[in-house]
Amino acid sequence: MEREATLPTIGEALAPVVARTAPEHLPLLVALAERLAAVRYREWAAADAAHAATLRACAEREEDIAIRVERLYPDAAAIEREIRNATPDLDTINRTLFAGRPLADQFRIQARGERLGAATWRAFAKRESDPGRREVLLACAGLEEESAAVLEGILAEA
Repeated sequence: MEREATLPTIGEALAPVVARTAPEHLPLLVALAERLAAVRYREWAAADAAHAATLRACAEREEDIAIRVERLYPDAAAIEREIRNATPDLDTINRTLFAGRPLADQFRIQARGERLGAATWRAFAKRESDPGRREVLLACAGLEEESAAVLEGILAEA
Protein backbone atom coordinates (compact mmCIF):
# COMPACT_ATOMS: atom_id res chain seq x y z
CA MET A 1 0.00 0.00 0.00
CA GLU A 2 2.86 2.38 0.80
CA ARG A 3 4.39 1.79 -2.63
CA GLU A 4 1.05 2.49 -4.29
CA ALA A 5 0.79 5.82 -2.48
CA THR A 6 4.06 6.98 -4.06
CA LEU A 7 2.99 6.20 -7.61
CA PRO A 8 1.84 9.06 -9.84
CA THR A 9 -1.80 9.30 -10.79
CA ILE A 10 -3.22 9.71 -14.25
CA GLY A 11 -5.50 12.47 -12.97
CA GLU A 12 -2.63 14.56 -11.63
CA ALA A 13 -0.56 13.96 -14.75
CA LEU A 14 -3.39 15.06 -17.03
CA ALA A 15 -4.49 18.05 -14.94
CA PRO A 16 -2.54 20.57 -17.06
CA VAL A 17 -4.10 19.14 -20.23
CA VAL A 18 -7.57 19.24 -18.69
CA ALA A 19 -7.02 22.88 -17.73
CA ARG A 20 -6.33 23.76 -21.39
CA THR A 21 -9.42 21.97 -22.72
CA ALA A 22 -12.84 23.59 -23.04
CA PRO A 23 -15.21 22.03 -20.49
CA GLU A 24 -17.67 20.97 -23.18
CA HIS A 25 -14.87 19.06 -24.92
CA LEU A 26 -13.56 17.20 -21.87
CA PRO A 27 -15.36 13.95 -22.78
CA LEU A 28 -13.45 13.96 -26.08
CA LEU A 29 -10.17 14.59 -24.27
CA VAL A 30 -10.92 11.56 -22.15
CA ALA A 31 -11.77 9.61 -25.32
CA LEU A 32 -8.31 10.46 -26.65
CA ALA A 33 -6.80 9.24 -23.39
CA GLU A 34 -8.81 6.02 -23.75
CA ARG A 35 -7.21 5.40 -27.14
CA LEU A 36 -3.76 5.94 -25.62
CA ALA A 37 -4.66 3.44 -22.92
CA ALA A 38 -5.73 0.94 -25.57
CA VAL A 39 -2.26 1.13 -27.13
CA ARG A 40 -0.72 0.61 -23.70
CA TYR A 41 -2.90 -2.46 -23.02
CA ARG A 42 -1.85 -3.97 -26.33
CA GLU A 43 1.81 -3.41 -25.46
CA TRP A 44 1.27 -5.09 -22.10
CA ALA A 45 -0.50 -8.00 -23.80
CA ALA A 46 2.54 -8.49 -26.03
CA ALA A 47 4.80 -8.53 -22.94
CA ASP A 48 2.61 -10.70 -20.68
CA ALA A 49 1.59 -13.92 -22.41
CA ALA A 50 -0.21 -15.25 -19.33
CA HIS A 51 -2.65 -12.33 -19.37
CA ALA A 52 -2.53 -11.39 -23.04
CA ALA A 53 -6.16 -12.22 -23.81
CA THR A 54 -7.58 -10.28 -20.87
CA LEU A 55 -5.29 -7.31 -21.55
CA ARG A 56 -6.38 -7.27 -25.19
CA ALA A 57 -10.00 -7.31 -23.99
CA CYS A 58 -9.18 -4.24 -21.88
CA ALA A 59 -7.77 -2.57 -24.99
CA GLU A 60 -11.01 -3.31 -26.82
CA ARG A 61 -13.01 -1.76 -23.98
CA GLU A 62 -10.88 1.39 -24.16
CA GLU A 63 -11.54 1.64 -27.91
CA ASP A 64 -15.23 0.97 -27.33
CA ILE A 65 -15.41 3.83 -24.81
CA ALA A 66 -13.71 6.21 -27.24
CA ILE A 67 -16.05 5.22 -30.07
CA ARG A 68 -19.17 5.60 -27.93
CA VAL A 69 -18.14 9.06 -26.74
CA GLU A 70 -17.07 10.23 -30.21
CA ARG A 71 -20.51 9.24 -31.53
CA LEU A 72 -22.04 11.79 -29.15
CA TYR A 73 -20.34 14.62 -31.08
CA PRO A 74 -21.12 15.13 -34.78
CA ASP A 75 -17.82 17.00 -35.15
CA ALA A 76 -15.73 14.73 -32.89
CA ALA A 77 -12.79 14.37 -35.28
CA ALA A 78 -12.41 18.14 -35.70
CA ILE A 79 -12.70 18.76 -31.96
CA GLU A 80 -10.15 16.04 -31.22
CA ARG A 81 -7.76 17.65 -33.69
CA GLU A 82 -8.21 20.96 -31.85
CA ILE A 83 -7.57 19.25 -28.52
CA ARG A 84 -4.44 17.58 -29.87
CA ASN A 85 -3.19 20.89 -31.27
CA ALA A 86 -3.79 22.62 -27.93
CA THR A 87 -2.21 19.78 -25.95
CA PRO A 88 0.84 18.56 -27.85
CA ASP A 89 2.23 17.19 -24.58
CA LEU A 90 -0.56 14.59 -24.21
CA ASP A 91 1.47 11.76 -25.73
CA THR A 92 4.58 12.68 -23.75
CA ILE A 93 2.65 12.78 -20.49
CA ASN A 94 1.15 9.42 -21.31
CA ARG A 95 4.53 7.84 -22.06
CA THR A 96 6.49 9.29 -19.17
CA LEU A 97 3.84 8.37 -16.60
CA PHE A 98 4.50 4.68 -17.22
CA ALA A 99 8.07 4.63 -18.60
CA GLY A 100 10.72 2.75 -16.70
CA ARG A 101 8.33 1.35 -14.11
CA PRO A 102 7.86 -2.34 -13.33
CA LEU A 103 4.82 -3.85 -15.01
CA ALA A 104 3.03 -4.26 -11.67
CA ASP A 105 3.39 -0.53 -10.98
CA GLN A 106 2.11 0.27 -14.45
CA PHE A 107 -0.92 -1.93 -13.77
CA ARG A 108 -1.50 -0.16 -10.43
CA ILE A 109 -1.35 3.26 -12.08
CA GLN A 110 -3.72 2.14 -14.82
CA ALA A 111 -6.16 0.43 -12.45
CA ARG A 112 -6.43 3.64 -10.43
CA GLY A 113 -6.85 5.51 -13.72
CA GLU A 114 -9.70 3.19 -14.71
CA ARG A 115 -11.44 3.87 -11.39
CA LEU A 116 -10.96 7.61 -11.93
CA GLY A 117 -12.29 7.20 -15.48
CA ALA A 118 -15.43 5.51 -14.15
CA ALA A 119 -15.99 8.36 -11.70
CA THR A 120 -15.36 10.88 -14.48
CA TRP A 121 -17.92 9.31 -16.82
CA ARG A 122 -20.44 9.28 -13.95
CA ALA A 123 -19.76 12.96 -13.27
CA PHE A 124 -20.29 13.78 -16.95
CA ALA A 125 -23.50 11.72 -16.91
CA LYS A 126 -24.79 13.53 -13.84
CA ARG A 127 -24.52 16.84 -15.70
CA GLU A 128 -26.05 15.49 -18.92
CA SER A 129 -29.68 16.43 -19.56
CA ASP A 130 -30.20 14.08 -22.52
CA PRO A 131 -31.13 10.58 -21.28
CA GLY A 132 -29.55 8.84 -24.27
CA ARG A 133 -26.23 10.61 -23.83
CA ARG A 134 -26.38 9.99 -20.08
CA GLU A 135 -26.88 6.27 -20.73
CA VAL A 136 -23.81 6.18 -23.00
CA LEU A 137 -21.66 7.89 -20.38
CA LEU A 138 -22.83 5.54 -17.63
CA ALA A 139 -22.06 2.55 -19.85
CA CYS A 140 -18.54 3.92 -20.28
CA ALA A 141 -18.17 3.97 -16.49
CA GLY A 142 -19.04 0.29 -16.36
CA LEU A 143 -16.47 -0.54 -19.03
CA GLU A 144 -13.81 1.32 -17.05
CA GLU A 145 -14.64 -0.70 -13.96
CA GLU A 146 -14.34 -3.96 -15.88
CA SER A 147 -10.80 -3.08 -16.91
CA ALA A 148 -9.91 -1.94 -13.38
CA ALA A 149 -11.12 -5.29 -12.05
CA VAL A 150 -8.97 -7.15 -14.59
CA LEU A 151 -5.84 -5.26 -13.56
CA GLU A 152 -6.60 -5.63 -9.87
CA GLY A 153 -7.11 -9.35 -10.42
CA ILE A 154 -3.74 -9.67 -12.15
CA LEU A 155 -2.10 -7.79 -9.29
CA ALA A 156 -3.79 -10.01 -6.72
CA GLU A 157 -2.26 -13.08 -8.40
CA ALA A 158 1.26 -11.78 -7.82
